[in-house]
Amino acid sequence: MPTPIVSKRAPAYADVPDEKWNDWRWQLSHRLNTVEEIDKVLPLNESEKKALNASGLFRVDITPYFISLIDPNDPDDPVRKQVIPTDAEMVPFTAMMEDSLAEDRHSPVPGLVHRYPDRVLMLVTTQCASYCRYCTRSRIVGDPGQTFSRQEFEMQIEYLKRTPQVRDVLLSGGDPLVLAPKILEEILTRLREIPHIEIVRIGSRVPVFMPMRITQELCDMLAKFHPLWLNIHVNHPNEITKELAEACDRMTRAGIPLGNQSVLLAGVNDCVHIQRELVQKLTRIRVRPYYLYQCDLVEGAGHFRTPVAKGIEIIEGLRGHTSGYAVPQFIVDAPGGGGKIPVMPNYQISASDHKIILRNYEGYVTTYEEPTDYKMHDPKTCKFCQSKRPEVGQTGITGLLDGEDMFIKPVGFDETHDRHGIQHRLKDEKKWQPLGIGAGDAGPKEEE
Repeated sequence: MPTPIVSKRAPAYADVPDEKWNDWRWQLSHRLNTVEEIDKVLPLNESEKKALNASGLFRVDITPYFISLIDPNDPDDPVRKQVIPTDAEMVPFTAMMEDSLAEDRHSPVPGLVHRYPDRVLMLVTTQCASYCRYCTRSRIVGDPGQTFSRQEFEMQIEYLKRTPQVRDVLLSGGDPLVLAPKILEEILTRLREIPHIEIVRIGSRVPVFMPMRITQELCDMLAKFHPLWLNIHVNHPNEITKELAEACDRMTRAGIPLGNQSVLLAGVNDCVHIQRELVQKLTRIRVRPYYLYQCDLVEGAGHFRTPVAKGIEIIEGLRGHTSGYAVPQFIVDAPGGGGKIPVMPNYQISASDHKIILRNYEGYVTTYEEPTDYKMHDPKTCKFCQSKRPEVGQTGITGLLDGEDMFIKPVGFDETHDRHGIQHRLKDEKKWQPLGIGAGDAGPKEEE
């Protein structure tokens, strides 16, 4: 297997002893966030200086390790674009939103997002090791005033205890792995005390920003709370270093399955060849590509957005051209709180009642004969169907396919289409009278 690159320290860090460089606490305490600090390590252009000097800009912090991955001679370096702001962040764009995923609207208690029937997103901190310039939660992340309190944490735990349909909890933020080890262990302990929570997941970019945080001690602690899963966040092959590979190896040896979530970013990874190299390098370090996200409609991220068609093109160039295990799902996280919607090339061309027409990645077109003697599954006699968890108000399409529902109505649908009721309501409001049936009644009459 090809060895990942060893990250090089920027010349400014040449005299830092190894014991400090490899100490994650040193990395956190020496993050860069001002023009003066960054310019000593990496010469800044005027656009970057303007952004860094602007007031009200989303927080900037970059670990010494991660800034050292930037090629100072490449103005289009893909790592640079992800963490160093430019004045493009100050340009508004059509459909820009503060909370594009409507997470606040789906929060029954502060810091807990319950959008899907059986799982929740638990925000445990607003702090990160470094800050991505396209951050979905830039409205709260990086702001010390938005940190979740002990009281809010207890509210989250109490909600989970009294909500038995929740079986899966995703810890995010911010980044859970920047928390003090004792605090993280307490959170996991409290979750494991709730009988109906089966799976705990962590979403973290710490292994990428600061792989020295993934110590053996941390891995041993996490291993006490299995089944525990972890998704990292790598956007470009240049982020996959020997240090990241070793951190992932420690986690997988501790029994933690690893996935990767990327964001499709213009000028960073909007190329099928970059994406193919990325997913292949990820699988070589035992990280399965999980999601490729369309960039959210978040403030400051307009210059990173691509057409959705670009993501479909990338999936088209991965499926069949590399291992199926290496092909992520392309996801649009629906604005307004609709959740994750997978989008993919159209491989089914047509269908009849007994045959479907399919194409493969090469354009080869074939048919698949449907069975003529299929005995339909009967949910009334299936013990699994009969014992399924209730998903009140969230059955969606399965409520039509696997139940007695015949339609799904938008909120307010009945009221909108109740023409008779509309007449009576308007009459009560004395705005107009209903149409009469006599010859002399020509139409609605205005009230005096």
